[in-house]
Parts: sequence; structure tokens; C-alpha cells
Amino acid sequence: MKTEKATFGAGCFWGVEETFRNLKGVISTGVGYAGGTKDSPSYEDVCTDKTGHAEVVEVEFDPSQIAYDDLLDVFWSNHNPTTLNRQGPDVGTQYRSVIFYHSSEQKSAAEASRKKIDMSGRFRRPVVTQIEPAPTFWRAEEYHQRYLQKRGQSHCAI
Repeated sequence: MKTEKATFGAGCFWGVEETFRNLKGVISTGVGYAGGTKDSPSYEDVCTDKTGHAEVVEVEFDPSQIAYDDLLDVFWSNHNPTTLNRQGPDVGTQYRSVIFYHSSEQKSAAEASRKKIDMSGRFRRPVVTQIEPAPTFWRAEEYHQRYLQKRGQSHCAI
């Protein structure tokens, strides 16, 4: 089986991970930090909003079972891509909406998907989601992995 990776930032990573983890064709998920300037950042580092990292979910998936376009649809459906550096009550660059692509095909698909969602009229404000090459993924501390599942929850309460 050939797998691929996809990396998404859509606010607090706990709920984002749970959403992707439960999709058929997703092999594994991990929460962590990407897109910043500090090597091996900790949660405390990222929470200062000074490292430039986003809280992200790295998704390993089987493209024969779930298409990257389907993952993009889930991404758009599970956060507000029109709020700059925030999701709900969470504010800071670590909560930004971002797609980190792992191939030129993913880049093209993400750009087309963003344009489609922006033109759809679904949102009253413009989509501010960033699309960038996948940088180093720094896996978050173990207590953050499958955080909601460990607590018997299926989503974050806002």
C-alpha cells in the first residue's frame, strides 16, 4: 500500500485531529507544529505566538481509499477559513488556517479548492487560508496525541 501525507492547520489541533482520524482511508494522524522558526518547539513555545508555528495535523492516508480532494473538503467544512489567525475563541498565528502541501499535485489541488470555496458564496468574507510547502513537522508532546479520544470526547466544546 502506498500512502501519502497531508498537513492541515485549522485552529486547535485536538478537534482537527479527531475529525481526520475517523475518516475511512486515513491510516494515522499526529498533531504537532509547522511553519515556524524554532527547532523542536514545545507547546509552551508555540503558545507564546512568537515562534510562527501553526498547530497542525499531519494525516497519513491511502489515496486508493480517500482522495486528497476529499480531505480538502473535510478541511473546509470543519473550520472558518475567513478569520485571520483565529478560530473561535483561540487567537494567534498558531491557530491560522493553512494547508501545507507535500507535492505539486497537492499544491494545485489546494489552490483550486481554495478558489472554488472562495467563489462559492458560502462565506461572506474572503478566505484567508495560506497554502505553503510542507516544512518540518514537529510532533507535539504525547499528551496532545489523540487528546479527545483519551478523554472520551468526539469534539472540542467552544
